[in-house]
Amino acid sequence: MNRNIIISAAISGSGPTENKTPHLPITPKQLADEAIAVAKAGAAIAHIHVRDPKTGAASRDIRLYKEVVDRIRQESTDVIINLTTGMGGDLFLGPDDNPTELSQHTDLVGQVKRQEHVELLLPEICSLDCGSFNYDVNNYVYVSTTDMLRTGAKRLQKLGVKPELEVFDLGHIWFAKQMIAEGILDAPPLFQLCMGVKWGAEGNTANMKAMVDNLPSGANWAAFGLGPNEMPMAAQAALLGGNIRVGLEDNIYLEKGVLATNVQLVERARKIVELMGASIQTPAQARESLGLKKHNTLVELARTL
Repeated sequence: MNRNIIISAAISGSGPTENKTPHLPITPKQLADEAIAVAKAGAAIAHIHVRDPKTGAASRDIRLYKEVVDRIRQESTDVIINLTTGMGGDLFLGPDDNPTELSQHTDLVGQVKRQEHVELLLPEICSLDCGSFNYDVNNYVYVSTTDMLRTGAKRLQKLGVKPELEVFDLGHIWFAKQMIAEGILDAPPLFQLCMGVKWGAEGNTANMKAMVDNLPSGANWAAFGLGPNEMPMAAQAALLGGNIRVGLEDNIYLEKGVLATNVQLVERARKIVELMGASIQTPAQARESLGLKKHNTLVELARTL
């Protein structure tokens, strides 16, 4: 069991939840305020997507990311910033008789484009989705090819930003280990086990244990589960020696019929692990545990690129 746990809060996500809960942060101010609030509640890391302030829909607008990060950095509350790079991998194929007739919902760009906001803002962590897979939406494939991933890993290594290797199945771990062997991911690697995302690894104990058993030696890792499986998977991750992620990206309910806030989800996760005999890490402790680099000036780092 891990008795010194890092809690990560995924505060918004990119799913179509903007009309399902009034507690979802949408504007840059709301997102920044939420990142600060979850840090005060016990989360060391805030995982951030941005959304269109007018519609609430997921976005990859660099200006929105900049406003969120600037607002967080202007505050005295310490929190590790983890920006997504998952947006831009959406491929919606056409019908079976014409699959290359792509749907208007397709938003597919390469890793360089997906990481523009990371290069500009230099968070301590950003996500790197370690493989393509089917989602539970007709003809929708999330695309993250091996060449894309090598390009992204090399870029992040040069920037000094730690990639959070989001793995949805065993093959994703296998390829992440290949990138480690190629020297394009620095030690210690950081993995996020994504449990219960259709159609990746089903969220249960056996699958999490199999994924943990396949991680490279010395890896840091966390896991999350979706919906009502959020807290059981958090407890399971702690028992297997990992860290945990909760938040409205993964689950919008505190209990059946009761909508949650991000702070409530962090507080519940904290209570669970503390009742299990564990403590939680501060952002400063988590930086040391994960081998993170806190960037002080963008100008100095830009000169090294």
